[in-house]
Amino acid sequence: MCSIIGLKGHSIDEKALLKALEKTHTRGPDANRLINTGNNLLGFNRLSIMGLTPEGMQPFVVRGNETVAESDLNKTDDNIYGSENDDIVCVCNGEIYGFRKLKDVLIEKGYKFKSDSDCEILPCLYKEYGTSMFEMLDAEFAMILYDGKTKSFVAARDPIGIRPLYYGKTKDGEFVFASEPKNLQNLTDKVMPFPPGHFFKDGEFACYRDMSLVKKVCDDDLETVTHKIHDLLVKGVEKRLDSDAPVGFLLSGGLDSSLVCGIAASLSDKPLETWAIGMDIDAIDLKYAKEVADYIHSNHHEVIISAKDVTDAVEDVIRILGTYDITTIRASIGMYLVCKAIHEQSDTRVILTGEISDEIFGYKYTDFAPSAEAFQKEAEKRIREIHMYDVLRADRCISVNSLEARVPFGDLDFVEYCMAIDPAKKINTYGKGKYLLRKAFEEDKLIPDSILWREKAAFSDAVGHSLRDDLVEMAEKRYTDQQYEEGIKKYDFATPFTKESLMYRDIFEKYYPGQAEMVKDFWMPNKEWEGCNVTDPSARVLKNYGESGK
Repeated sequence: MCSIIGLKGHSIDEKALLKALEKTHTRGPDANRLINTGNNLLGFNRLSIMGLTPEGMQPFVVRGNETVAESDLNKTDDNIYGSENDDIVCVCNGEIYGFRKLKDVLIEKGYKFKSDSDCEILPCLYKEYGTSMFEMLDAEFAMILYDGKTKSFVAARDPIGIRPLYYGKTKDGEFVFASEPKNLQNLTDKVMPFPPGHFFKDGEFACYRDMSLVKKVCDDDLETVTHKIHDLLVKGVEKRLDSDAPVGFLLSGGLDSSLVCGIAASLSDKPLETWAIGMDIDAIDLKYAKEVADYIHSNHHEVIISAKDVTDAVEDVIRILGTYDITTIRASIGMYLVCKAIHEQSDTRVILTGEISDEIFGYKYTDFAPSAEAFQKEAEKRIREIHMYDVLRADRCISVNSLEARVPFGDLDFVEYCMAIDPAKKINTYGKGKYLLRKAFEEDKLIPDSILWREKAAFSDAVGHSLRDDLVEMAEKRYTDQQYEEGIKKYDFATPFTKESLMYRDIFEKYYPGQAEMVKDFWMPNKEWEGCNVTDPSARVLKNYGESGK
């Protein structure tokens, strides 16, 4: 991960913006730099992943058709530089897949580059194609760019929102953008998430790609569907193995992370480094993760946590996440602690994870969808909002530990195809959730059949059923019934509805006062569906949970 910041205007001075950028130092601990264009400020914290040399440091400055070396920039202070009138200046937190082909096209057009960084091509792409460049990118990215020649200020975010970007307005009405809300605290009164699949140019937002929008329903037969799911996911994993820094894998023992690991193992010529976490009692998934690790012959690492580890981590996790959502916080505790162990115990810099499968193929609660059309609408909603929930969780838990998250199930070609599959084929009429995904990998034997066909368990429950219970007990001890009734009256937006949710909201407000609207609402099953009107987001409370928790 890296961290970016950008101000369209002059209302914040250089040192103040650099100080705001420092709040996300862990996203990019290797180096930092800020450039004053004369009209705007753009800053960058670097985590070296692709193009590890100093020439890969951002902001990238393009003068004419060539990236400018640091020695040719006007240094005005420590880590602060100036650019010339016609320069294009760009910062990006992202991975641009297939960048070498785009780079070759640009080289043929006369552009010259200084590094092997994938993001170095971005200002040149903009110079050549303008905002049309965003439709060309196969990427997880958030970027800010200033074109000195046209005086245009541009920001953009990938279509799913895997890389974070937030914005607000200063007291002088100038737009300011940054990787995380904490960068913008004290710079703006209201922090909002930058909409995925959009670009901003000179005060206006425009959508360039909506991943939830299905232009035409795919009428492929079942065999074709499963073959395409298979091939697209394999490609999605393969491209995410490209890194100049060491790669590791989160392995919960569930279907999604196991498939990512199984595919990667089949593509790798050396054992994977896999990591699993579980409670010291009642850890459902540790045994399944080990079963997969033994099957794919990975170097497997287990992290064991206690109830004290869980309760001690709550406040840090909420501060890191910038959310009060119950299920996001529960699931983040295990992910944060395992990523902390990876950072402290290994040289791994890149982590592959299994997020975004549920949004496409269904949760336990989507078994209750009253129709195929209802299932599809729910999938569209979840894809549109995932940047506020599971994707946010993965980004913050991984980046705060100076690691980079890569999400194969978020591959744009994969998501686009799977969202277009006839929902009548995706809805669970098979007696097994995520049937298409399971069937797609039945022949490969990349993971044990017992894992491929195992019922889903919620991650926070699978780390250990006691994790959720420990958090509920913590909240019960914190508030009496009367304190709870009085406490929820403080909040008109996303009003807490349990003592646990009140505890999270109170902690959230401590670090992000008045910013609750950054998150749309609580992640909960669709209460309009029969069997889903529950007061806890855990799948454990659903009547169809069954074998999932075993």
